[in-house]
Amino acid sequence: MIDQSFPKRFRLSSRSDFRRVYERRCSVSDDLVRLLGQLNELGHPRIGLSVSRQIGKAVVRNRWKRLLREALRLSRERLPGGLDLIVVPRTDEKPELQPLKNSLVDLSWRLYKRLKRDESAERRQHEQETHAKTQRRKEAD
Repeated sequence: MIDQSFPKRFRLSSRSDFRRVYERRCSVSDDLVRLLGQLNELGHPRIGLSVSRQIGKAVVRNRWKRLLREALRLSRERLPGGLDLIVVPRTDEKPELQPLKNSLVDLSWRLYKRLKRDESAERRQHEQETHAKTQRRKEAD
């Protein structure tokens, strides 16, 4: 049987973790939610929730948080590993569980692919800069 718990190791908890993801400024969204993300070295996803007052009163915000946690708990096995996510609701409409689950899985994979593509582009650029420095040193000698 698959473990469907949602222990603390799968949560973003510290302010510095949230700040690191927000500073990366890489996001994807649909009609329901917006996902911000950053790659991590842990091999499993970590998730944080950010439900602002613009979504509604406390009852509505708490409902969003409960449903998001449940959707993440049930679809954790389908999420990409090594990714820190912040989930931000985009609408004040009443959310439903199944569309949230589908949205989270689809968006998390889109975000993961974008982050991997950006990471490989940064690595290539760094290698090119290193190669150019080496060439300049050889020419100077």
